Amino acid sequence: MASYIAAIDQGTTSTRTMIFDHSGRVVASDQREHRQIFPEAGWVEHDAEEIWANTRATAAGALAAGDLTASEIAAVGITNQRETTLVWDRHTGKPVYNAIVWQDTRTDRIITELGELGGGQERYRDITGLPLATYFSGPKVKWILDNVEGVRERAEAGDLLFGNMDTWVLWNMTGGVDGGLHVTDPTNASRTLLMNLDTLSWDESIAADMGIPMSVLPDIRSSSETYGTTRERGALGGVPIAGILGDQQAATFGQACLSVGEAKNTYGTGNFVLLNTGTEKVMSENGLLTTVCYKIGTNAPVYALEGAIAVTGSLVQWLRDNLNMIGSAAEIENHARTVEDNGGAYFVPAFSGLFAPYWRSDARGAIVGLTRYVNKGHLARAVLEATAFQTREVIDAMNADSGVPLKTLKVDGGMVVNDLLMQFQADILGVSVIRPQVSETTALGAAYAAGLAVGFWASEDDIRANWSEDKRWEPSMDETRRAREYRNWKKAVTKTFGWVEQESSEQQG
Repeated sequence: MASYIAAIDQGTTSTRTMIFDHSGRVVASDQREHRQIFPEAGWVEHDAEEIWANTRATAAGALAAGDLTASEIAAVGITNQRETTLVWDRHTGKPVYNAIVWQDTRTDRIITELGELGGGQERYRDITGLPLATYFSGPKVKWILDNVEGVRERAEAGDLLFGNMDTWVLWNMTGGVDGGLHVTDPTNASRTLLMNLDTLSWDESIAADMGIPMSVLPDIRSSSETYGTTRERGALGGVPIAGILGDQQAATFGQACLSVGEAKNTYGTGNFVLLNTGTEKVMSENGLLTTVCYKIGTNAPVYALEGAIAVTGSLVQWLRDNLNMIGSAAEIENHARTVEDNGGAYFVPAFSGLFAPYWRSDARGAIVGLTRYVNKGHLARAVLEATAFQTREVIDAMNADSGVPLKTLKVDGGMVVNDLLMQFQADILGVSVIRPQVSETTALGAAYAAGLAVGFWASEDDIRANWSEDKRWEPSMDETRRAREYRNWKKAVTKTFGWVEQESSEQQG
């Protein structure tokens, strides 16, 4: 009897397999980190073969941890770091280049050139819901085709495949060179700058602008259906793969934000606020992304507004790994609690430029407001507060676009165990912040998508019934201080603009 659902969560820093029961409780998991590769300033890469090896290892590890066999798993769902881009050979299964990570900024020149075709940053927004930015997959594919020797010719000959990491994992799990499925879902396709939001199909004219052959693009299927079964020789051999959701949409689904107006914020490598806008897409006028939230089977697609923030949890990681100021991520709260406030210091982590609501690739990180009074505790607090301030900016934009002020914010991800951060988040927003019982909502959302497809869960009502509150933080900061702190933050952000000089493609060439 298949009593469980498995989810493969292929994230920015690690890959894990988690196994859930019908109540949405985690019964087993296994996780492995992979290398972060930085060949040049602004470049971020992953070894896709290392990630595939880790995927296989964690699938076996999770089954072993739960003393389970593949026959007890009803289906597998996949969730993944979005926009991270891979091109590989369909005949050998070998990547032609490392995966280019969503944080990577090397496509800045390509973005400039595309904007100069007409329309600037807004060139494709009406079709894709996205601004022209280094964040998205399409320009990364173009970079690989333009810069890796012989690759464009192989792509045009039909020998190469493109995918975000969901597609790479699915292709390998279903056989790879021996009949692997080349498939993605609308949540991932909507992050490429290549998909029409209305038709959920690839836009040939945009692909032509980027010089991307249509033959390299995967089939777009729904987020919840049986795509195929895993290859027999894997740990999960013969199990249906039945769900795909990009990580932030998966977290939204796992948080049961299934009604119009419900929102969640995931605190991970970056922060991602998603607001369910229902079956009608809302085009942002305030720097947010319009994206597909999910598409269940043959149902109409559900859309979302998203505020994407590039650097939040990774700022804590930077403090640990680059500056050696802390020995572990958990230490930062202890240092921050040694002081009452930030001492006037503000840290704007524009390491990859600024994402929502600014979309400024010319920005770079800055610490401002420094005096000799500022100590290690103040900097630790400024690092945590940067996450909350950036979230406030996208929530403000969301309120303006939707016309309905947010009353509560559901939160998940690794940073939500930090009480000081969560309290400051409630304070700077002026709304309740709520953490669910199961905080691993990204993997849970992928599990739900797969489970719905095979009848493990009967309907979305089962998902709502499974959600329960763990902890709530209420705002306690007075309005005068809230306004002053936020005003100072906004001033700090302006100091990061224009650090990288922008050149036209003529100047660059």
